[in-house]
Amino acid sequence: MKTKILFALLFAGLGTYAQNPTDGYFNLTRAGFKEKNAYETTAFVEKYFRVPGNTGFNASIHYVENILKKAGFVLQQQNEKEAPLTYRIEKRPMKNNTWEPVDANIDIVGEKQPLISYKTNRNMIPINCGSTPAGGVTAAVVFIEKANPAEVEKMDLKGKIVFSETHPSRLLQAATKAGAIGVLGYSMPKYTQPEIHQTSIQFGSMKANSEVWTLLLSYAAKEKLKATCLKGETRLKVNIETKIYPSEELTIVANVKGSVNADERFVFSAHVQEPGANDNASGVGTLAEMARLTAELYQAKKINPKRSLTFLWGDEIVSTRRYITEDTTRAKGIMWGMSLDMVGEDTKKTGGSFLIEKMPDPSAIWTRGTDKHTEWGAGDVAEKDLFPHYFNDFIFDICKAQGKFANWTVNYNPFEGGSDHTPFLQNKIPGLLMWHFTDVFYHTDNDRIDKVSPTEMKNVGISGLTAAYTLISADENTASATVSQVKTDALARLKTEFDLSKKAIAAGKAVADEKHIIEVWSKWYIAALATINKMPVKPETTRIGSAIKFATNEIEKQTKVYLEELK
Repeated sequence: MKTKILFALLFAGLGTYAQNPTDGYFNLTRAGFKEKNAYETTAFVEKYFRVPGNTGFNASIHYVENILKKAGFVLQQQNEKEAPLTYRIEKRPMKNNTWEPVDANIDIVGEKQPLISYKTNRNMIPINCGSTPAGGVTAAVVFIEKANPAEVEKMDLKGKIVFSETHPSRLLQAATKAGAIGVLGYSMPKYTQPEIHQTSIQFGSMKANSEVWTLLLSYAAKEKLKATCLKGETRLKVNIETKIYPSEELTIVANVKGSVNADERFVFSAHVQEPGANDNASGVGTLAEMARLTAELYQAKKINPKRSLTFLWGDEIVSTRRYITEDTTRAKGIMWGMSLDMVGEDTKKTGGSFLIEKMPDPSAIWTRGTDKHTEWGAGDVAEKDLFPHYFNDFIFDICKAQGKFANWTVNYNPFEGGSDHTPFLQNKIPGLLMWHFTDVFYHTDNDRIDKVSPTEMKNVGISGLTAAYTLISADENTASATVSQVKTDALARLKTEFDLSKKAIAAGKAVADEKHIIEVWSKWYIAALATINKMPVKPETTRIGSAIKFATNEIEKQTKVYLEELK
């Protein structure tokens, strides 16, 4: 009985979904997105170690500005509604000085080749590290095998360099009290496979204005220095040059004004800071090309957005949160948010997969079957934190359509947090993350332009823009198709969860607990369907409400069948 009901409903949903209103936008974005542009922007941005306010961060902002100007965006004078295409650069004084690396070397005294150099490992200098005296310093190094800060603090390390196999910031305070002049350390997670990629260093930071400098080592450099120290007394010459200076923080915001409900909007966000190519020069480059193409299509009158579309580049989470919270009137009109973070990966080189990180749904609580968290790790999600909305399935289905068209692998992961989608969710705005993981070069100085795929950026850009164009001009036909799509996805998910629960009960799990999982999924999707009511720019009839009611009834019927079957 249950199988017949399920397939009947699936085919009923597919009939409406065939009239997909996104097809026309796909044609425009597939033809217009120039991956060469996205790649060139990424290549420019990745040259710099980017910290808010520093040379590289600001150069990246102005590079994007030039793209926007050439595309037809005009500098906003008073407000973003004064022209169809506007941009502005927001400038804010920084409480703390900005920082940028210039050069560094570690030499083992008596050896010709440097132990490690900034030229090959720019992440060796932690953010906020100061400079050594001009010409560097030479001192004995003390290898501490078991780095206990309390014991290090009691040691006589005056004028010496501390070396341990832990992150140097962990010993900084203790080493300072013990009289050390510097700390060398090592810290690489297993998923970066440091024994294979032996030159990688993940970027880190240290306490600002410290009297003692710290440096990070790669696996290869750590092993060599360790072996040398175990042979006998070792002296190092260390030279560090950095810049620390007052600056201002820049955020660039571009807007395409909606022709009907200009106060309602879709917001794309890509953060500029961090030193990598994929993280997140690829997000900056992809979003810049998305903005350029949008201006081109708008000026050619090939799109006529009914709601506004916003593109934002700035400091991760900080700029997005500020955009949402500093203007409560504007915040009320933000209907969707999308973070582009690490979107350009050449997956054959990085080992990662393109992922859509979903808003909190029950898979973030009961992660089973094909659902799995990344090495980033699960967030602390409870039933009260669930965020039912059609946005999850809407975006995933658009990406799957592009995946089928372009032979592009599309996956998803349960909510984890940690990027620019988080501020949207924290402010009750639907927000998703487009990204890649697991990446063996994540946050390392081997995250360079050779690991970036122009094709991957194109697929992401096409999917993101097609989704945004569809939503900002959605009518009742769009909403109707989405009701059918979400209903189909809901029935498929319930079937999956039913099968998993049957196996779980057979393995000894409590029937009541398994029924509860089915019930929560059913409620989540029913609540998600209800949100489609707000999708049309101008609701003209009651047919969307009727379609939602019909779909809800079908989900409730199928849920009842499954619950009765679970014994």
